[in-house]
Amino acid sequence: MSNQVALITGGATGIGKAVALKLASQGTSVIISGRRQEAGDIAVAEIVAIAQGGAKVRFVRNDVSDEKAVQAMISGIVAEFGRLDMAVNNAGIFNEYCSLDHSGTENFRQMLDTNVMGLYFCMKFEIAQMLKQGGGSIVNLASIAGLNGIPWGGTYAATKHAVVGLTKSSALDHAAQGIRVNAVAPGAIRTDIIAEQLNSNLAELEAMHPMQRVGNPAEVANAICWLLADESSFVTGHVLNVDGGFQAK
Repeated sequence: MSNQVALITGGATGIGKAVALKLASQGTSVIISGRRQEAGDIAVAEIVAIAQGGAKVRFVRNDVSDEKAVQAMISGIVAEFGRLDMAVNNAGIFNEYCSLDHSGTENFRQMLDTNVMGLYFCMKFEIAQMLKQGGGSIVNLASIAGLNGIPWGGTYAATKHAVVGLTKSSALDHAAQGIRVNAVAPGAIRTDIIAEQLNSNLAELEAMHPMQRVGNPAEVANAICWLLADESSFVTGHVLNVDGGFQAK
């Protein structure tokens, strides 16, 4: 993983930051993106403190739902580092917890813009660069909601089903061109995206996993880094469950 360059969207907190910490500790230069400058600056300081082997760390304030901004971000990475070896498309939102008949159209549109169109824009420009340089590895953040129906989360589940479709189809498109595209499907993880549910429904969230607990960001990061690395060189189009046994049910 040393002497390589990785982009992690939504990399200032949660799973994204955990991935950046692990990669930088192994000598990978990491570029994290997000909407909040302050959170990005704090994350960079944490990552720099453990970076090894001359790994560089950058934060780019970026909204993945803006196609031109995403294109500019990828171009800027290539201008500075010369290549993009790995990408973790982690940016996502979950802004509504209710049944479909009570859902808000604008809330759903926001999730589509970030979780689906944002992923599409990132993959579009990441793959274009990786084709130019002869290969790369991409990991997308799906969810157990991308593989199942989720009570009170149908709109979010729809966006994560799209993540799975884009992952598998792109993996097939570029399997013979040195580009691997995989995804992880986490269960409930201690991150900001479900902070409200963790506060109000922790026992329920724990009970839905056979391991009887929720996961930690580092546990998902370990799976992501394996999929990014050459250790998984014969794996593409795969959705790796990191869910405490949820999918086994």
